[in-house]
Amino acid sequence: MATAPLATLTTSTAPARSYAGPMVLMTTLFFLFGAVTNFNDVLMPYLKDVCQLTDLQSSAVQSAFFGAYFLMSLPAGWVLKKLGYQHGIVVGLLIMAGGALLFIPAADSRAFGLFLLALSVLGAGITLLQVAANPYVSILGPARGAAARVSVVGVANNFGGALSPLVGGLVLFGGSVALKARLAALPLAERLAEESQLVKGPYVGLAVFLMLLAALFFFLVKLPDIEGIAEEAAEEARPMAAGRTSALAFPHLVLGIGAIFVYVGVEVGLGSFLIRYGESQGVRQLSAFTQSLVQGLNVATNYALVLFGKEPSAIDTTAGFTKAVGAVLVSSYWFGSLIGRVVGIPLLLKFHNRALLVAVCAAGAALVGASILSTGETALWLIVLCGLMNSIMWPVIFPLAITGLGPFTKQGSSYLIMAIVGGALIPPLMGWLATNGGGLRVAFVVPALCYVYLLFYALSGYRVR
Repeated sequence: MATAPLATLTTSTAPARSYAGPMVLMTTLFFLFGAVTNFNDVLMPYLKDVCQLTDLQSSAVQSAFFGAYFLMSLPAGWVLKKLGYQHGIVVGLLIMAGGALLFIPAADSRAFGLFLLALSVLGAGITLLQVAANPYVSILGPARGAAARVSVVGVANNFGGALSPLVGGLVLFGGSVALKARLAALPLAERLAEESQLVKGPYVGLAVFLMLLAALFFFLVKLPDIEGIAEEAAEEARPMAAGRTSALAFPHLVLGIGAIFVYVGVEVGLGSFLIRYGESQGVRQLSAFTQSLVQGLNVATNYALVLFGKEPSAIDTTAGFTKAVGAVLVSSYWFGSLIGRVVGIPLLLKFHNRALLVAVCAAGAALVGASILSTGETALWLIVLCGLMNSIMWPVIFPLAITGLGPFTKQGSSYLIMAIVGGALIPPLMGWLATNGGGLRVAFVVPALCYVYLLFYALSGYRVR
C-alpha cells in the first residue's frame, strides 16, 4: 500500500505559506538547464570547424557533457546529504561557473581537450543542480500539484532549450556578410584563431550570471526548510521502510530508474533518427500541409536572417523530403513537447496524474507501432506526435519514483538523474539495429518497446512496496 507523498506530510505539519518565490527561482534554474544543454547542438559543429575535427571526434561534445550525469549523480547525492538543498544549489552554480570560465583558455589555445573538460565541469554542476532541484520542486507544496509543478519548470527547461540554439547560431555562425567575407579571406590558421574567440562571450556572460545567481541564493534568498521532510516521511512509513538501508531497496524506485532511462532514451532517439527515417521513406511529393508548414517557418527564419545580415535561404518543398524539410519536422517534434507541457499543467491539476501517464504511454506505443507499419509522410508525422506524448512523462514519473523514500530521497534522486544516460545509450542501439538488423523500421521497434515498459510502470511498477 502506497504511503502519503512527501509533500502531503509537509503541508500537514507546517503552516500554509506561499511558494511562489522559491518556484520562480527553481524555474530560473530549469531554464538554465535547457539553455546550457541545447547550446551544445550549435557548439558541436562550431568546434568541428575551429578545432578541425572529424564527425566522430566532434561527437565527444555530447559524450563529455552527458557523461557527467552518469559519473556525478551519486557524488551529487552525497554532497546534498552533507550540505542540504540550498547550499547544494549554490555549489552547483559555482561549479557551472567554473566550467564556463574554462572556455576562455580553451578558446585561446583551441585545445579540444580543454573544451571537453569545460563541458564535463558544466555537466557536473548541472547534475548537482538537477539532483537538488527535481525532488525539491516535487515536494515544494501540496502533493497533488507535484506533477504540475515539475511541468511548470519543464516548460522553462523546454523554452531555454529552444532559445539557446537560436542565440548560439547567431553568435557563432552569424555576423554580417562583410565580416564573413573578411574571415574567409584570411589564412586558415588566422581564421580559426579569430573564430575561436567567438565562443568566449556567451560563456563569460553565463559565468557572470551563474555567480550572481549563486550569490543571490547564498546571501539573500531563504528557501523553505524542507530538510526535515525526509525524516518525517520515514517515520510515517516505518512499517514499509523497516530493514531497508538503501534507496535501491524500494522496488518502485528501481523500476522508476528504468522508466527514466527508457523515457529519455526514446525521446532523444526519436528526435535523432527522424531525418534519417524520413529519407528512408522515399517521399517524392510533400502534402499541402507539410509544404505550408515548411514554407511558413522558412519565411519567419528568413526575416531573422536578414536582420542579422545573412542572406535569405529558401527551402525547396517541391523536391519531396529533404534534410531541410526534416529539420522542420524535428523542430515540430520538440515544439510538440513544449506545447504538451503547457497544456499538461492544467490537466495534471484536474485529472489523476497516473491515469494521464497510462494514456500517453499507450498512445506513444501505438503511434510508433503504427508508424512502423505505415509509409511516407504518415509514418513521419506519427513520430512527430510522439513529442506531445513525451511531454508529461518526466513530471509524473519523477514524483512517483521518489514517493515514500523518506531519508533516501536524495539518494533516489541521484539514481534517477543518473538514468538520464539512457539518452546516450538507446540511440546508438537504434543505430546499430538500423545498420545490422534490417533498417530503420527494425530500429524503431526499440522506442516502441520503451513505451511498453513505460506503460507497465504507469499501470503497476509505480506502486510503493
